[in-house]
Amino acid sequence: MSRGATSSGGPACGEVPVEHMDYGFIAQCRDVKYLESIWRVLRSGDEGHYPHLIEFCESHLEKLEPRSRVLRREHPVATAASLSTEEWSQLAHELKTWQEETEMMETSLKQQSVFEGLENRNMPPVRGSNCSVPLSQTSVPKEKRNSSKRTLPRGYGEWDKFDVEKECERIDGGLVKTGPAVVMNTGQPKIQTTVDAAWLTEQEKLPLANREKDKGNEAFRAHDYEEAVAYYSRSLSIKATVAAYNNRAQAEIKLKRWHRAMSDCVRVLELEPGNVKALLRRATVYNHMGSFPLAAEDLRVVLREEPQNAAATQLLSETEKKMEECQPGQQRRGKKIVIQEVEDEDECNNDETKAQQTAHPVEPSQAVGGEESSAAPERGDMGNSQKKPHGRGDGGPHGDPAGSHHHGHRRGKGASADKYKVAHDSREKVANGSSKRGSTASVPADQSRGGKEPPPPGGHAEESVNLDAPCGALPRPLARLKNEGNLLFKNGQFADALEKYSLAIQGYTDSGIDSPEDLCTLYSNRAACYLKVGNSQECIQDCTRALELQSFSLKPLLRRAMAYDSLERYRKAYVDYKTVLQIDTSVRAAHDSVDRITRLLIEQDGAEWRERLPDIPLVPLWAQQHRREEPPSAELLQGRAERKAEVLFSGLKQEGNDFVKKGQYQDALGRYSECLKLKPEECAVYTNRALCYLKLERFAEAKQDCDAALRVEPANKKAFYRRALANKGLKDYLACSSDLQEVLQQDPNVQEAEKELEEVTLLLRQSLAHADASPAKPRKTVAITEVEGDEEKASVSDPEGGPRGEGAAATAINLRPANAYEFGQSLSLARSVGDEAACADLLAATTPERLPQLLSTQLDGNTLSFIMRALDSQLLERDPDLVYRHLQHLHTADRFSVMLMLLEKDERRHMTQLFEHLSAAPSAEFTKNDVQNLANKYI
Repeated sequence: MSRGATSSGGPACGEVPVEHMDYGFIAQCRDVKYLESIWRVLRSGDEGHYPHLIEFCESHLEKLEPRSRVLRREHPVATAASLSTEEWSQLAHELKTWQEETEMMETSLKQQSVFEGLENRNMPPVRGSNCSVPLSQTSVPKEKRNSSKRTLPRGYGEWDKFDVEKECERIDGGLVKTGPAVVMNTGQPKIQTTVDAAWLTEQEKLPLANREKDKGNEAFRAHDYEEAVAYYSRSLSIKATVAAYNNRAQAEIKLKRWHRAMSDCVRVLELEPGNVKALLRRATVYNHMGSFPLAAEDLRVVLREEPQNAAATQLLSETEKKMEECQPGQQRRGKKIVIQEVEDEDECNNDETKAQQTAHPVEPSQAVGGEESSAAPERGDMGNSQKKPHGRGDGGPHGDPAGSHHHGHRRGKGASADKYKVAHDSREKVANGSSKRGSTASVPADQSRGGKEPPPPGGHAEESVNLDAPCGALPRPLARLKNEGNLLFKNGQFADALEKYSLAIQGYTDSGIDSPEDLCTLYSNRAACYLKVGNSQECIQDCTRALELQSFSLKPLLRRAMAYDSLERYRKAYVDYKTVLQIDTSVRAAHDSVDRITRLLIEQDGAEWRERLPDIPLVPLWAQQHRREEPPSAELLQGRAERKAEVLFSGLKQEGNDFVKKGQYQDALGRYSECLKLKPEECAVYTNRALCYLKLERFAEAKQDCDAALRVEPANKKAFYRRALANKGLKDYLACSSDLQEVLQQDPNVQEAEKELEEVTLLLRQSLAHADASPAKPRKTVAITEVEGDEEKASVSDPEGGPRGEGAAATAINLRPANAYEFGQSLSLARSVGDEAACADLLAATTPERLPQLLSTQLDGNTLSFIMRALDSQLLERDPDLVYRHLQHLHTADRFSVMLMLLEKDERRHMTQLFEHLSAAPSAEFTKNDVQNLANKYI
């Protein structure tokens, strides 16, 4: 049977065999597409009309695919006839109301101008425009708007005759005559940079802050950076976010406001250390401010995080190129170091004073890279409590030749330097060598004091400095150059001082004199100038030349160390600082720098940092000074020792932890032992070392360390658990069980402790059973003596007649023990001879409240059973109330629950008999129910 397609658009009837249009086949079919084909054939009616079969096919298809297209039904469009009268009336009323409101609104809009009410207001200018025109000038009159006449376009001939200048004058004149003058804005409209967000919740602040940030982004893309900064500031006033700070920093960079950009970058790095964008932008700021080493450092960090960052790669290449192109006279900086000096050894007057130099990185608030700045207040960054302020008065490279000390603050580079310079005629005299011996250069007294004291009224007081003072073996012109360099150095004119020292060194070479000491001093002084202006490479070269002339000279070594430090060449700086300390141990700057660099090298190189250091030279005895003009204070020494100890302790502890992770427990033991020498009260080190002892099966040492840890922290869970393992290794199962119970009491969820407790309980039972099966060992007789009045009691064993009877033993027991030890001795004596009556007398003389404390260290399974028998057989008949009170307190003794588990069957039976007899005893203090409740704690 082959037929065409059906009218419904389905497959041809010939594609579906007749036998498939059957209840059985449809019920078993799982192919949705084929079922849909069958349904279409049935619906077409070509094979007949079978309503029930169609319904059956639809129900089966709905089970397989409820969302099949063939199951969709068409719903007729709703009409008035399909709705009730009330529904239709409501819809008609709403439509009529909406139509009336729309017509009224349209009529009002036709009668009213769009700009009505705005004609007398000045609208803000479009971005990029500096003027605004009132709307009344630009609005079209109503009669003209309503006019049907249209202006015809000009022809080409008319445009040729058009006079542009006259038309502009007419328009301008019309503006002046017909309306107010154009309002000119001198700048952008003022945008408030803060938003009052105190009334907002935290959930509401974030969307509002993001909205203001997006406005800033839009202004930034339009190159309106001032407006962008304003919107970013508004966003930050609502909620501080890293993105807003980063974006504002970029806008500030575009405006070349470097300090503000630096502040924003620093804030980002405080919120999110390692932020790549902030590092890249801070490097850009450093680059523009002339701090090329700092910029290079940030860029290297960026490239470590993102090696493919093209912007960072290009900027780093440019920065390194600028660093290489820096000349000696320019300020080339790594880490900027501010140096303070006190005159050390002046070759002119042979004063022997000490160099005390301190260095600390420049703060972000200070000017960087040659901008005008004022000196920041001195801070004790490295623990030096006797620092002087930086400035002209901190002495020249080798002191003041005239012996005068000028105190003052360091000037910024942009400040006026004319008043500090040597007069021009004096320079000519120096150059010509024609100045007379004894000539002087005058410096105003108020300048020499750093401006702290005003000059006397009526004139300037001046101090004279002898520029022709002799300096070692140097000729007079060279000595004068050196003295002028010293004076310029004191006045903060480091570039001029550097020039004088360079002339002196050149003159020394040309003159052919032989005075290594003087040449060493000149090189050292010039190195100080290089260090001041930030040229660390040249400083290192001059210091090295000075040390070749005079080995182990203190100042060149210290200056070279500082130069290495500023270039972050910490290993070489460390070696020079240590060499300085070999020469003179009182140089505080070297001590502080060694401590700081040690921490840096530990972080950088780890535990093997010492192995990567260059060799530290051994200073001979003749070069060692070992003098202290001003011994450091006790607080300084203590602080220094504490810092050293803390650094060493942290390093050793970390090494020990690393060895434990690697399974090298013997090496870890050594590190932890060194830690305990530094901090003997560190609980964690004791528990760590105890773990190493356990791993090495040295259980006695492990127990000692756990005991020490518990003396420091009595509730330390690790110490209890590890002591339990140590006791298990020592086969002291009773103590092990007690420690494990303490662990579980602190934290019932410690599964390791539960497993260990089960195992130790089994071992304890086995050991007790083994002890009972083994032959009894001879007991050691302990003599217990009690003195009542003048009567002396006999010992338990009589040396002449052998063991005494029960009566004799009873009289020998101390019934009034003063402490737990004496109580334990008396109880052991009674148990050793089986004297239950003596035990009952001891219990009768003991307050029930004290019994758990007295039994704390003596309680074991045999002792507990002996006490129960004594209470049942001896004390119950005499005083049932006392027995009840003893039983009320006995179960609170330490380790009672453990001992209860270790009792044998006969011992438990005796305990049951005791409670049966106690419940039968007449008493007004307790009832049978009270005894039953108490028995539940024992049985």
